[in-house]
Formats: sequence, structure tokens, C-alpha cells
Amino acid sequence: MEQIIAVERNYLGQIISFKTSSGRVISYRKALLDAESGIIDGVNITESTEENGLSAKFEDNFENYPLIY
Repeated sequence: MEQIIAVERNYLGQIISFKTSSGRVISYRKALLDAESGIIDGVNITESTEENGLSAKFEDNFENYPLIY
């Protein structure tokens, strides 16, 4: 299984994409789909009435993850 190792943020500080341990750079939506499918490990899927989201299992909102670029 892949792990998320880095993030890319937009100018508002919101995560827009992730880099995985296999070297893939994927959108937030693709990461969510891969996590739901069991391809990506080490994340929690948060469900809400508006939309689902991702959070790191052992850290808060990927705050300490390095930037992709």
C-alpha cells in the first residue's frame, strides 16, 4: 500500500494534491478515492454531509508534511 509523503497547497493554504510513496502526484479527490479503495494507507476518511475529506492518521491535517514543490 502507498502512503502520503508530501502535499501541495494553494494560495489559501488548502491541500490540493498529494505525493505518494510510489512517486505519484495525485489530486485531493483521487487521493480520497484511493483511500476509500484501500490503495492508500495511513489516512482517515472523514465523512460529512457536504463532502468527505482526508486527515493523517497520526498527525493533524498533514501540517508537518513537506511540500511537493
